[in-house]
Amino acid sequence: MRVGSFVLAAQFPGQGQGEALHRAVRSAEVAEEAGLDTVWLAEHHFVPYGTCPSAVTLAALLLGRTRRIRVGTAVSVLPTVHPVALGEQAALLHVTSGGRFSLGVGRGGPWVDLEVFGTGLEAYEQGFPESLDLLVRWLRRPSVAGGSERFDFREVPVVPRPSEALSGGEGPEVVVACTSPASVRLAAERKLPMLLGMHVGDEEKAEMVALWRSCALAAGHTPDDIADAAHVSAGLAQIADRRTDAVETLLKTMPGWLKQGLDAHVTVDDRKRSMRDPLAYTELLCGLHPVGTPRLCADRLAATSERTGITRFALLVEGTGDLAATEENVRRLGGEVLPRLR
Repeated sequence: MRVGSFVLAAQFPGQGQGEALHRAVRSAEVAEEAGLDTVWLAEHHFVPYGTCPSAVTLAALLLGRTRRIRVGTAVSVLPTVHPVALGEQAALLHVTSGGRFSLGVGRGGPWVDLEVFGTGLEAYEQGFPESLDLLVRWLRRPSVAGGSERFDFREVPVVPRPSEALSGGEGPEVVVACTSPASVRLAAERKLPMLLGMHVGDEEKAEMVALWRSCALAAGHTPDDIADAAHVSAGLAQIADRRTDAVETLLKTMPGWLKQGLDAHVTVDDRKRSMRDPLAYTELLCGLHPVGTPRLCADRLAATSERTGITRFALLVEGTGDLAATEENVRRLGGEVLPRLR
């Protein structure tokens, strides 16, 4: 089982953006010290929900500051960038880090980002499969050409080639954020592992893994290939000596951040959107994920793994919004929870 942290660089009420980013960087450094496997970095634009607008840029910084831990994006929003540009950045990080980089990609949302970056609503609603395929070709082949109406360019060499990393292999892994049967099928047909969100529980994740397997088999992938799929489960982690203390801590801090952050999202076409109640959502997350004593947290992770078959976790550790408390949370996760799993 591989347990990592999930870092949003969340800006809590009363905090500055620099404070949120400093906490994100420091928590990643502590994650390596504590023995965690991976740091997963979120990406958001124009909202305090998360103050990191470029997960690959922050990944580059953290890869330079660490020596062992894997760093991944969760996720780079593909509809707002050119897939070749993102592929070049991913290849660069893969080669220069000795293979410690993972590229997670997703559709994002119908946000104003699509207007600002000029990609348009169609890139979100229809263009994700084409962008994903071009991105994967760039990371797996020595040269690539366009050939579609949206991406039309002559064949060019891939520089740097991901396969030339000292770690060997064909290039960085690509993980796809999946929130619907359509996205599960898309990932399965391409034999790409899934990143499953923290808003769904074990039963729904188990159903998505089962759907992925059946779709991958139908697409012609072998049982051995399917068995090797390393899906990732996102969640929330808060360690305390008593479960009631852990829950109370998060109920005091997370609803304010969620309300401020979620309310700031603006749709590109002014469509109506329904937002979760911040307090109810916090309570839901506390019930689904490892929130409580070290023993409870270890048991919760083990139960999720047994039910879903997932062995990789990306756990949000900054739920208090406080730097010192986040560092302590990460150290307890590494020092008191991981040994119970291993």
